[in-house]
Amino acid sequence: MPSQHWARNFTVSDEDLDSLSGFLLEKETPLPITDLARELVERRLQQEADALANKYKDILIYSPALTYKQGQKILFPHLDYAIGSITALRKGNNPAYGNYQVLTVEFATENPPVTRKFAGGYGDHKLNEESEEGLSLPGSNELTADEIMANARDLIIPQVEEKLKKQADLVSVAGQWFPRTLMLDVNEGHLNLAEAILDINEGGPLTTAQILDDIGAIVAKASTDLQVFSLNYAMNEDERFDEVGPVNSVLWFLGRLEPAEVQNAPYLLKYTPVDYEAGLLTPEMTKLEAEIDDEWSNLRTPEQELESVTITLNYAHRRSGTLPLNAKMRQIFPTARRTPRIYVTLVDGQDGEEYAGWVVRQERYVYGLSKLYRKHKLPVGAIMYVETADDVDKIIVNFMAHKARTEYLPLIIPKDGRMTFVYDRRSIGADYDDLMIFGADDLAAVDAMYQDSQKNRKSLSALLHSLVTELSRTSPQGTVHAKTLYSAVNVVRRLPPGPIFAALVTNTDFEHVGNNYWRLSGR
Repeated sequence: MPSQHWARNFTVSDEDLDSLSGFLLEKETPLPITDLARELVERRLQQEADALANKYKDILIYSPALTYKQGQKILFPHLDYAIGSITALRKGNNPAYGNYQVLTVEFATENPPVTRKFAGGYGDHKLNEESEEGLSLPGSNELTADEIMANARDLIIPQVEEKLKKQADLVSVAGQWFPRTLMLDVNEGHLNLAEAILDINEGGPLTTAQILDDIGAIVAKASTDLQVFSLNYAMNEDERFDEVGPVNSVLWFLGRLEPAEVQNAPYLLKYTPVDYEAGLLTPEMTKLEAEIDDEWSNLRTPEQELESVTITLNYAHRRSGTLPLNAKMRQIFPTARRTPRIYVTLVDGQDGEEYAGWVVRQERYVYGLSKLYRKHKLPVGAIMYVETADDVDKIIVNFMAHKARTEYLPLIIPKDGRMTFVYDRRSIGADYDDLMIFGADDLAAVDAMYQDSQKNRKSLSALLHSLVTELSRTSPQGTVHAKTLYSAVNVVRRLPPGPIFAALVTNTDFEHVGNNYWRLSGR
């Protein structure tokens, strides 16, 4: 693609940066990186056009219809843009063609130089038609700046942004740039008022424009865009304020009023990376790992855009009121890199009720669903559907509901610091994965068991041995599915499938019997 080729040869010089600084000074308003990159592309195209025009200055493009003078230089597009000089002229002597010229043209670039004859002042010739249609000079760029940006922005914008970051006289806030010297002075009084306004509004979120409406103009005659930019910069530098807006928007929240589970990951979700040999996993295990799609698994984000994702709740997320920000969910939720926490509105797909949600990027979870889970009495193992809404600021969280029916499922019973299970009937009104479902009547006891497991930390193999022993009691074959073990392990220890599956493979206590089912060796 021509625009891709053009962009790959694109570099940003110091002169380019000076021109962008001048462009911002001239506009007197903050501009996004896309506008600045386009301006630079436009400038580069103009430079190329000017250089080309200068190179071919005083050179005529050959057309048989034109009349010529001796000594003129002529460009011949149909001869691979060869340039020659007219060394002689005479009148044509063929009455059938009327009055015309015969040009003798020398091409000095040939070795040795050659001469050829051409017609001039000749009205009826197919080359005249080509001239009327317009011929471009060799090396001219027929692409527009908009076409280049549409097809090659991912190649151009990172280069421009990287260079701009090194410019001390430019400031970037929320993806916009402006000269530092022209920014408005936002004082401590303005910031204190901003804090008070957010406090009154339960911490936020509020846009910068909403805050400005209440505190009043920073400088009466300054443009609104500049006032917003300057206040954004000042608030971004003040630790009291947290910028929580998704891509292409700025929202402010008071850090001290954010949920504790947003400032710090819920204890059940905290994962300490475990080294294991990924090559030990069989293709069958790798496929199951991708199916589970744990947020801490090393899985690639799908290349295609997704509008809906299906996930299954494990105990850690069900208990914490969260969703995993896994490889697929990163396609649904905003994950702008400029801010660690992003505010979103979560919508109950069953009844439309809305909840404040938080995307916590670094810890890979979405918080704010405890009320929804409790309202619908969703179990561990519930199958959830998460999709984008028509309103880009909202995310719909749904499940397949049905009339509540009695199901037979394993209940977690803490006993002597270990996890045991009793199978009993419970009423469930949602679809679930029967390999991951668990129930718990005494959550306080399960929480206490978790805390005890952190103090008296068993090896993963010992934990798996205990779980296989307990879970296999109701199986005639004495087997347990690997997905069930993943779900059970995550009641007391946050782990993705990889290290769990690797421990099953490497420990001779466990025997694989096919289809991801395991049992204790010798049974």
